[in-house]
Amino acid sequence: MHFTSEQRLDDGVLAREFTLGEIPGTLWTPESAAPVPLILMAHNNGLPKGAARLVARARHSAAYGYAVASIDASGCGDRPRSAADERARAELRRAMQAGEPVEEIFESFIGPLVEAAVPDWLTTLDALLTLPEIGGPVGYSGWTALGIRLAVVEPRIAAAGFFAGGYVPHAQRGEARQINIPLLFLLQWDDEGNPRQRALDLFDAFGTTEKTLHANPGGHTGTPWFEVEDGNRFFGRHLK
Repeated sequence: MHFTSEQRLDDGVLAREFTLGEIPGTLWTPESAAPVPLILMAHNNGLPKGAARLVARARHSAAYGYAVASIDASGCGDRPRSAADERARAELRRAMQAGEPVEEIFESFIGPLVEAAVPDWLTTLDALLTLPEIGGPVGYSGWTALGIRLAVVEPRIAAAGFFAGGYVPHAQRGEARQINIPLLFLLQWDDEGNPRQRALDLFDAFGTTEKTLHANPGGHTGTPWFEVEDGNRFFGRHLK
């Protein structure tokens, strides 16, 4: 892991850009004399690590006392996408504009995107846990489809917060039954692109007995800021 820049922010958080082979990432850490727990934070459906909403959440969680890391995994953010990926995205835009069904199109590129992203996140986790300022345990926050897959294959993840606003492929819907860690699931009740019943069915499918659903009125990007505060308290119960 090679740190390429660092900046001390006005809330005391240290933001550092890093590269790990071809993987670019950002690590936010609080001022702390002791190692702190780690939260892996991913934006829905592979949007970039520099997305404003993700950065705001990461800074707030770091100021609360966590190390927070985000990366542009394979096919995500500014990383190159396959020709098949680009064709699927173009077809998705066309179908949405025409009002046609889009589930099969989502399936055709979100599933492979998750599979491609998982190895990069695991490689990053291995490297982060060697840093003296990070002591574990590990939480996950963000993109549901990726989070399900990571929670199934990575036993070091001790708790997860998922955002319901994003397509979850059939494979991950099936894997949801294997989730056995504490879970906080955030749902925007009026999310125009994500039917609430599909999200409620997924919540039912999660195998863990320690799961909480927070539903708020509003569209896709309308998650109230107080949910970030509640998320920090959720991780505090399970990571600290």
